[in-house]
Amino acid sequence: MRLRIASPSDILSSMEVKWLAVTAIAPIAWGSTYFATREYLPDAPLWGAVLRALPAGLVLLAVRPRRPRGNWWWRSLALGSLTTSAFFALVYVAAQRLPTSVASTVMALSPLVLLLLSWLILRARPTVAAVGGSALALIGVVLLVGRTSEPVDPLGVLASAAALCLSSVGFLLAKRWSADVDLLASTSWQLLAGALLLLPVAVLVEGGPPPIDAPTAVAYAYVAVIATALAFTAWFAGLRHLDAGTVGLIGLLNPVTGVALGTALASEQLEGRQWLGLALILTGVLAGLPRRRPQAATSARSASRTPA
Repeated sequence: MRLRIASPSDILSSMEVKWLAVTAIAPIAWGSTYFATREYLPDAPLWGAVLRALPAGLVLLAVRPRRPRGNWWWRSLALGSLTTSAFFALVYVAAQRLPTSVASTVMALSPLVLLLLSWLILRARPTVAAVGGSALALIGVVLLVGRTSEPVDPLGVLASAAALCLSSVGFLLAKRWSADVDLLASTSWQLLAGALLLLPVAVLVEGGPPPIDAPTAVAYAYVAVIATALAFTAWFAGLRHLDAGTVGLIGLLNPVTGVALGTALASEQLEGRQWLGLALILTGVLAGLPRRRPQAATSARSASRTPA
């Protein structure tokens, strides 16, 4: 019996690798916001959400100046409320009531929730590898963010779970609805709708906008352009070209990036269990990625050896 070492084409096609790399931009950019928020932005999370989503939507609209047509008026409002305004408002409630470790663990259920909802909404049956990889990565997140001795507020857990479920539904509806719509335009509509819906909530809860000096303005610009406009575009591009479970797994690079930047830039020290958690997250992500069928891989290799 001859042993054969698997080539990269046995696992993913070059096009899938391309879209995985594009999708990874989103969680990496989102992970960088932890450091930017902690170091440079004022403690006004609802205004922070408005000041990142509104400029981001305007930037994308300037790049692709198109107005919604027909059903996309109400679809933009629906998606904007699910993925932006309701999500940020519920995350704000969760942050007020839960330790960071608990909130992070709830949000780490994202791949499993996306797999389940994708099955229900898109009729996409999850694979064993995707479920197993998601579960392994979830264990890694628990180890990474640590345990807590603080009491857990059920309302905070409910808010965090609602944020996760609503945003997941929004992502899947965007995947279903956006196939024939320009990516930049539809992303701009969602961000603008979400920001405008969240604006009165920010005024009621936090009052006027926070003061902004030069460093704060630079931080807001980074969060708006890179961590929102670019990141959301990359995320929705991934949802168009990859299955939802794979996109959810890639999303777990978010806490990995946050911890990595904290270690590199803020001199934060990791314990042994946190290093193990990082390893489990990355292993879970890799284990959960889709595999090509053997026939497809064989055809790809045969085609590459066929002379032109």
